[in-house]
Amino acid sequence: MKITDVKCAVIGGQPTIRVATDAGLSGFGQVEWFKPWIKPHVLLLKDYILGEDPRDVERVMLKIRNMGGFKPWGSAVSAIEMALWDIAGKAAGLPLYRLLGGKVRDRVRVYISGTREGRDTSYAYTPEGVFEKLTEAVNDPAGFSIIKYGIGFHSPMPFEVPDYFLGDPRPGPPHLNKGVLTEKGFRHSIKCVEAMVKAVEGKAQLALDCGPGWALSDAIRFAKELERFPILWLEDLLTGDRSNHVGVAEYKELTQATTTPIHTGEQIYLRQGFRELIESNAVRIIGPDPMDVGGLAELKWVAEFADLHGIQIAPHGVFNGVLGLAAMVQVSATMPDNLIAFEYCKPPTEWWWDIVDGMPEQLIVDGHIKVWDSPGIGVTLNEEKTRKYLSPEDQEFFD
Repeated sequence: MKITDVKCAVIGGQPTIRVATDAGLSGFGQVEWFKPWIKPHVLLLKDYILGEDPRDVERVMLKIRNMGGFKPWGSAVSAIEMALWDIAGKAAGLPLYRLLGGKVRDRVRVYISGTREGRDTSYAYTPEGVFEKLTEAVNDPAGFSIIKYGIGFHSPMPFEVPDYFLGDPRPGPPHLNKGVLTEKGFRHSIKCVEAMVKAVEGKAQLALDCGPGWALSDAIRFAKELERFPILWLEDLLTGDRSNHVGVAEYKELTQATTTPIHTGEQIYLRQGFRELIESNAVRIIGPDPMDVGGLAELKWVAEFADLHGIQIAPHGVFNGVLGLAAMVQVSATMPDNLIAFEYCKPPTEWWWDIVDGMPEQLIVDGHIKVWDSPGIGVTLNEEKTRKYLSPEDQEFFD
């Protein structure tokens, strides 16, 4: 079996990859729907892997892995890796989890960022607003037991709360703002956490997506003040989404200063990027994103390495879409017992659910997704239903 083509279409805003073979099998991968501009990067990698056997996943990856980098530049490599595993599973007639060592659980816990409504992950920024959003999330019929919400620099607070920090908010690409909080800004953040805790109390556990951008002194103070609450983790206080570095020394100082669990890692590319963070026990929880870290097998490798060091894992993936969600179920079924939950993957539009075949009718029950046994990632794109959503330039996606 040989790879004959690699295609990328932006479907409803979501970059979707198809790796085609001379055996008539195709594998699909997906990239966060905030990255439509990643398409040229995917196509750049095509010539390096044409003619290769897609079932030799690691051999193929050795040809393109050095063409990726920290988020967002690991996405193309990661999505191709996902598509290769999809083909390998289909060719073997086996679900992906069988190829990654077999499952250790029959259902996988998922956590929700904000609500299941589209882009909502952190857009409320007042105590009243966050209370309303988390009340909605905690009453979701899916029964999520972990709810994450944005605060601080991972929210509109720097723009919407006057004098939130000692700086001027920078418009532009995501996560440009950083600095020292004013006392007013700090207290506003605490009041919002108090409202969130009240909203979920007795029904779910709360995690907070915080940055990046906090000053280390503020991060320590914030984490220590929240020790009175059962916070599951504080995510990306110092570095994180779109950061091109890790900040291991700073995270270690923060972790050692508090009993509130500290979490980071969604931007990190490859196992080598996690090595120092894990070996120095700089955080309690890591959150690699399979569509940024280098793929599904890379994610499992990082999970195993973290487990050796007593570190938990809660993989990121909020905008990885329906195909990304299916892949996450498969790889999460194989992870060691340091897995807390993975992040529920939202599609950019509701019709995405209609163009994917193989998804269980009742997907989430009591905050868990049951692992299903269809070959590959367990789902596939319905060509007939998808074609009407293809842009003029992507009409040959299935050809």
